[in-house]
Amino acid sequence: MKHHSLIADSGSTKTDWAIDGQRIKTQGINPFHQDEATIRSILKDELLPQLGTAYVESIQFYGSGVRPELQTKMQQLLQEAFPQATHIEAQSDLLGAARALCGKKEGIACILGTGANSCLFDGQQIVMNTPALGYILGDEGSGATLGKRFLNALYKGRLSQDLKTTFESELQLSMPQIIDRVYRQPQANRWLASLSEFISKYTNEPAVNELTINSFKEFIIHNINPYQRRDLPISAVGSIAFYYQEQLKQAAQEEGYSVGLILRSPIDALVQME
Repeated sequence: MKHHSLIADSGSTKTDWAIDGQRIKTQGINPFHQDEATIRSILKDELLPQLGTAYVESIQFYGSGVRPELQTKMQQLLQEAFPQATHIEAQSDLLGAARALCGKKEGIACILGTGANSCLFDGQQIVMNTPALGYILGDEGSGATLGKRFLNALYKGRLSQDLKTTFESELQLSMPQIIDRVYRQPQANRWLASLSEFISKYTNEPAVNELTINSFKEFIIHNINPYQRRDLPISAVGSIAFYYQEQLKQAAQEEGYSVGLILRSPIDALVQME
């Protein structure tokens, strides 16, 4: 029987799994925001059916919300799903991003997806991390914050009436519905981040482009500047970093930084490190 290694990179929206060259997706797993029953359901109902009869012996899980105090909990849930596994490692998605982006070299590694995070990496471990604080208190540069900034500008008159009309027509939304979706429905951060798909189509409009650049500048000022390492390039993983590369590069340049490697997902790089 062939023994397999399973590697996962999980954000708030989705989880990328890799096993023997195969790529699998499930919804995001976050032990900080989700209870054990929800995580068990994702593993049992979404992941295991896609793996079939594969005998998984080793698991490396990098995930959003896998804080030091939650590592044991995440390992136990994975062990329940894979009782035959003899090695299970659960680490933060930030460490996974740093390993994928920097390898064994020093660097600044960032996650810019639904949420945002950053660290100073010495080639082995994270040596500094500005607390992200989540999409209500922080998460500058994230998809959720970009969506929030866009809606604020749209309904406070800083973007054109034509764009507002197009937005409401295309997404079939009104302001009361948006308020309800953000304040009364679950997973507002995911929904706000989903607006980036619309926003990205209108970055040719100067006001939208400027809004996006300023979102990244805010991220750099509040999260990257504390490392005091303008000699190191900023590298990033995540859909926001990937689809808004030009705006990220411009923001970095204006703040005195260069941009290094940008990956939509770290999963392929993590597999290559095996």
